Amino acid sequence: MDTRELFARLLECEAGGEGEEGMKAVATVVVNRATVPYGEFARISNGGNIRNIIERMGQFTCLKTSVGGQYNPQNVYDLYATEESFRVADWALEGNVLSEVGNSLFFFNPYSSECPQYFPAGGIGKFITRIGEHCFYIPTQKYRQT
Repeated sequence: MDTRELFARLLECEAGGEGEEGMKAVATVVVNRATVPYGEFARISNGGNIRNIIERMGQFTCLKTSVGGQYNPQNVYDLYATEESFRVADWALEGNVLSEVGNSLFFFNPYSSECPQYFPAGGIGKFITRIGEHCFYIPTQKYRQT
């Protein structure tokens, strides 16, 4: 599967239920990770390689075929991208980003109406906004040390 299709499937899997804006927000995080000039993601992206970011072990539940020893039916290998997720992937691959999430490097669904102030653990991301069910986080100074 080429990078475009993998990206579209990731967007469908992670945010397909969030509509175009939700998928664009998640796509922006992937693009931000590929272009941040410092920290862990700068090393992983190796000069902006989006596929390296997508395939980084442990980053996206949708790239796992099992979670907690159980089969994960919501994974990029068992679903197909929609026309909308391909459109959003193309939009992001052209260098577009959603300004509402700024330079966010992290997102997650807290399954709650509240977004924690910091995510992930260790305080490397600070809450900036919520789009749909996902909370988005910009890097803190601690992220630079990753």
